[in-house]
Amino acid sequence: MVKLRFEDESTREYPDGVSLAEVLKDKDKRLFKNTVAARLDGRVVDLSTTLSDGDATHRVGFVTLDSPEGLDIYRHSAAHLMAQAVKELFPGARLAIGPTIEDGFYYDFHVERPFTPEDLKKIERKMKELVKKNIPFEREELSKAEALELFRKLGEDYKVELIEEMEEDRVSIYRQKDFVDLCRGPHVPSTGKIRAFKLISTAGAYWRGDERNPMLQRIYGTAFPTGEELDAYLKRLEEAKKRDHRRLGRELGLFSISEDVGPGLILWHPHGAMVRHIVEEFWKKEHIRQGYRLIYTPHIAKIDLWKTSGHWDFYRENIFSPMDVEGQEYILKPMNCPFHIQIYNGEIRSYRDLPIRYAELGTVYRYERSGVLHGLLRVRGFTQDDAHIYLRPDQLEEEIRNILKFTLYILKSFGFNEYDIYLSTRPERYAGTLEDWQRAETSLRLALECEGLSYSVDPGEGVFYGPKVDIKIKDSLGRLWQCSTIQVDFNLPKRFNISYRNEEGVPTQPIMIHRALMGSVERFFGCLVEHYAGAFPLWLAPVQVVVLSVTERNTGYAEGVYRRLVERGIRVEIDKRNETLGFKIREARLRRVPFMVVTGDKEERSGLISPRSREEGELGSMRVEEFIRHIEEQNRPLEGGGDL
Repeated sequence: MVKLRFEDESTREYPDGVSLAEVLKDKDKRLFKNTVAARLDGRVVDLSTTLSDGDATHRVGFVTLDSPEGLDIYRHSAAHLMAQAVKELFPGARLAIGPTIEDGFYYDFHVERPFTPEDLKKIERKMKELVKKNIPFEREELSKAEALELFRKLGEDYKVELIEEMEEDRVSIYRQKDFVDLCRGPHVPSTGKIRAFKLISTAGAYWRGDERNPMLQRIYGTAFPTGEELDAYLKRLEEAKKRDHRRLGRELGLFSISEDVGPGLILWHPHGAMVRHIVEEFWKKEHIRQGYRLIYTPHIAKIDLWKTSGHWDFYRENIFSPMDVEGQEYILKPMNCPFHIQIYNGEIRSYRDLPIRYAELGTVYRYERSGVLHGLLRVRGFTQDDAHIYLRPDQLEEEIRNILKFTLYILKSFGFNEYDIYLSTRPERYAGTLEDWQRAETSLRLALECEGLSYSVDPGEGVFYGPKVDIKIKDSLGRLWQCSTIQVDFNLPKRFNISYRNEEGVPTQPIMIHRALMGSVERFFGCLVEHYAGAFPLWLAPVQVVVLSVTERNTGYAEGVYRRLVERGIRVEIDKRNETLGFKIREARLRRVPFMVVTGDKEERSGLISPRSREEGELGSMRVEEFIRHIEEQNRPLEGGGDL
């Protein structure tokens, strides 16, 4: 007999050879429909797994669809289902990889021509046929040699390459009738378990992300436990398309990317540049208020600086090639931190001087492969809202608390009130002493807890030079964006041998904190565009008011209103074209302008204006001064302006 102990601590015995699916049906038939896999002695395995060890008591649990782990298994199985459908429709297709991603999955194929929208429809129909057939996912284990022979016979070159690189002697495969794939698993019991799915799009993708390798065709898809959940996701996806910052960037004249300039390099148009200016000026004012000292540093530096910092060794693949300057090698800076250290090192520091806070909107350059560039979110040249803080160990917890408060204040000022927080702890390879790490991790934990902030722990996900806190903001669609980060660093102070004089006058190494509140101006701007669907709040809007003349004879009056608004510092434009008022209003709405001011015969005779709000509609006739006061009352950050 096989002895089992379940998660509720109950125990049962079963005959040798019993499958976990049979155990589940015996334990709780109601749970069977919603279960995709099992936990056996800490490992996640297929429900088809059989048990035969009668000497030990196995611990058993079940993985359901309503858990993140279960949904991931479900979606990975959907990727295999899609691959089976592709192979049946396109027998010459060769399989690459098919992992899960956030909200879905993809699979890469080597095919003779790109997939078309009509192909996706055919593949979906074939997937539905395979679901109806309820084909089992059958796991097999082969020796490495057997697996190589199998996939060579099948002509699956990419699978052969993957197997050759494996260190294991045994390899697992999964069969769905005649379809076979290399996979560790686990999978749902059969194709009939996959209830609701949709193929979303196609794209080209180089094998292993390297442009020197063959171009593959990638199909993106998603899957959910129910049709209702799938429909809700597809609606969110459609809304996300409407908010895509790349499309809105073109429509609203915010920014562009020119092939003549180069991919991943942003051209800021007047309206986008104005929003960026407002963001940066707010950032500078608040940093000065919080005791930071603004600095500026060059865009290039001698390569030796980056060798000392370690960036040349650790980040070389993301650094642009060196340039020759009078016989010496210089590189475009990938980071700002070594420059800030040079400023710190420019004079002798006392323990009384600390903490010292340097802040810079510093533009950096990193080589990213063209296949991963994405609008403003992944670029080659971007401006970090960077700051580095030098402090004594006894100041660490209080400083982290101040940074957390400051971070959330900034985010809320821009309308981001929801966020997830993650504490990343010591990885296997790390700089500094174990004592340093324990002190830093404890300080981060205590700061989060003292501020009453909920957080999740990412074990081992700290950077090699220190633990960190990451804050992911949620936008209006509930999507998470990685922006803010607070990182403790034991590495650079040691590499650059920086110090301060302690109470006894002895040189002592300070702790260094790297922190970014927005991450990068480009990425944060892209988040703002999508969060507001281009309809920026009044204080951020590039054009706050547009004055509309009804006819040509009202042009003079409209220009007078325009000048009065300009004099009060309101961002205003005038539309005096010989077009209908309805046309001008529609165009202003499309441009997401917060206020329109109508100036016609009636307004000119009465000396009034007729303003319209993007949010509230017509506000009624009023004097220009009254309208200006209305604007000034609203023209402030959403949660900012008060004390931290």
